[in-house]
Amino acid sequence: MNYLGLILKNPFRNKTRASLAIVGIAIGIATIVALGLVTSALQSSTETTLKAGQAEITVMTNGSNSFQSSADLNLTQLDNVKAISGVKDATGVLTERVNLNSSSSSSQGFGPSGFSVTGIDSSKLTLAGINASSINGTIYSGSANEIIIGKTAAANQNKTIGDTVTLYNQTFKIVGIYETGSFMTDGGAYMSLSKLQNLTSNSNKISNILVKVNANANVTQVSQAITNTYPTLTTTTALDQAKMVNNLLSVINTATWAISLLAIVIGGVGVINTMIMSVYERTREIGVLKAVGWTSKRILGMILGESIVITLAAAVVGTIVGTVLVEGGLMIYGITALKPVFTLDLFVRAFGVALLVGVIGGIYPAYRASRLAPTEALRYE
Repeated sequence: MNYLGLILKNPFRNKTRASLAIVGIAIGIATIVALGLVTSALQSSTETTLKAGQAEITVMTNGSNSFQSSADLNLTQLDNVKAISGVKDATGVLTERVNLNSSSSSSQGFGPSGFSVTGIDSSKLTLAGINASSINGTIYSGSANEIIIGKTAAANQNKTIGDTVTLYNQTFKIVGIYETGSFMTDGGAYMSLSKLQNLTSNSNKISNILVKVNANANVTQVSQAITNTYPTLTTTTALDQAKMVNNLLSVINTATWAISLLAIVIGGVGVINTMIMSVYERTREIGVLKAVGWTSKRILGMILGESIVITLAAAVVGTIVGTVLVEGGLMIYGITALKPVFTLDLFVRAFGVALLVGVIGGIYPAYRASRLAPTEALRYE
């Protein structure tokens, strides 16, 4: 048995203890990988949304937000916004969260039992980030009971083109399935604005206004002009939404680093315990090795190497588990629009944490083993 062979074999002499140590460290690594994949997926989805060529400004009434707004705007206000200098195009949308096969609205979000239905003029779908090239099928007409749904919603509801859904006790035919890359947009559905207004008794009412500015206009200045001219209105820009998402990603990144630190501390303690027990059990063996000429440096390198082998094995297990959890979770919940991005930085972080745990956890047991006197070690029972 050569030197490297000993380092690879020795950690697994006691399989139970090695397995427990690997599991303990792998849990921390799996969490790091899972959070990193979720962060990358959210960032990729946000970038896709911002590059879709959709409206740069969303106009609402004071007290509303872009995620939940009531139908308290009207078409007259839409015309007023269109008249603001710098506005290239604008359209009103009405958003309702509904249950399928139900006539009532729902407060539930996206998922198997309900989704967000948005009413918008079919000619203005690009302002919502939905281009003709992103639709598999056709666009709904203004008069017929037709609807298009996002890829995520279609997967959640197990629906395809030609199927029907019941909304507000009326049957609607699915004429198209769209995919924008935004997990929120792809989790909903779109239909004619006038049709949704009639269904919800919101004649001439809209939830918010989507605004596209001129190519040479400043988005911030146009946004301020709208709120200055009409104080009852509030606006949010695509940049504001990106900043909110970036703040969320920063929180997740901070949590990831905190978990990394926790994994180092807990994993380090576990490895120290495992390696100290291993050194105690092999005291006579270490004495024999020193008696036949092994130097203290060689002993130290062997024990430290065994510690690193355990943590690197944990990194492999943790990376696989974290990846499976994220991919499986997105598949189970039908969130097909969120696509994890596998980056070198994420795996370097995971294996870097594992390597650091191995060094920290193994340095003391390795030093202790290297300081054993051969005569004392050989007498050890």
